Amino acid sequence: MSDTSKYHLPAGTSADGPYDLLVTPESADWGYSGLRILTLRPGEAHALSTGESEFLVLPLTGSCTVTTDGKAFDLAGRTGVFASATDFAYLPRQSEALISSASGGRFALPSARTEQGGQPARYGRKEDVPVELRGAGACSRQVNNYCLPGTFEAEQLLVCEVLTPGGNWSSYPPHKHDQARTDESGEPVESELEEIYYFEVSGDENGFAYQRVYGTEDRPIDVLAEIRSGDTVLIPHGWHGPSIAAPGYDLYYLNVMAGPGQDRAWLICDDPAHGWVRSTWDTQDVDDRLPFEGLTPR
Repeated sequence: MSDTSKYHLPAGTSADGPYDLLVTPESADWGYSGLRILTLRPGEAHALSTGESEFLVLPLTGSCTVTTDGKAFDLAGRTGVFASATDFAYLPRQSEALISSASGGRFALPSARTEQGGQPARYGRKEDVPVELRGAGACSRQVNNYCLPGTFEAEQLLVCEVLTPGGNWSSYPPHKHDQARTDESGEPVESELEEIYYFEVSGDENGFAYQRVYGTEDRPIDVLAEIRSGDTVLIPHGWHGPSIAAPGYDLYYLNVMAGPGQDRAWLICDDPAHGWVRSTWDTQDVDDRLPFEGLTPR
């Protein structure tokens, strides 16, 4: 039986209170990763208590001010997810913050449960977000690496967003990161991370994409979801990919990851049946529709 209905959350089906989407470790039936999508009308504000989790405040569209512990971070934001990367704010666990927006907007609040609290609240500049062009040919995509090891320090939280031109395949070849493993020499080769995909599709309400998740023999999972803007897919384990952008409709997704590892590593392994695809990229060019916002990859 397919697990699509369990792990695919269509837009609006997981709304709660002020949130268009509310995913917590409890609602996802796992331990660490969370995501909230908050819409504010012009002049509105929202009080956020981080509790046992660290958070980012990451504008999807619009701008806001994040006030916490006597500090105010003015986020210029962006006009939309395909327009540019964005600045953002980091909030540690056990924080009280006020998110206010004079002009209104939509804001992603990715989170990770953590027992550590050594990171201070701070501002992340748009100009410091590494922009990566990954893959080649029909597997070309753009990755904005907001909060990964080596790009922005956090306790457990890992956040990036992926933009895929219409007709291309992303999150490919299929890969997984659901167990902590080392190779014969003791070097880590895979980390244990729960993952959330939050999607937006360019164009009108007819835009769509597809997301695949499938399991290993000992840990089955079976998801094949038709994706629309505002949909979310939960990935507790298993191979995930491809994320397929229908021709004519560019695909955006926000990735939120966290797990029990204290070294905050993002280590993946490819499905052996499809990993060979990476070797074909050496003879292909990156899609000339990238990067979306004209930023210089770095």
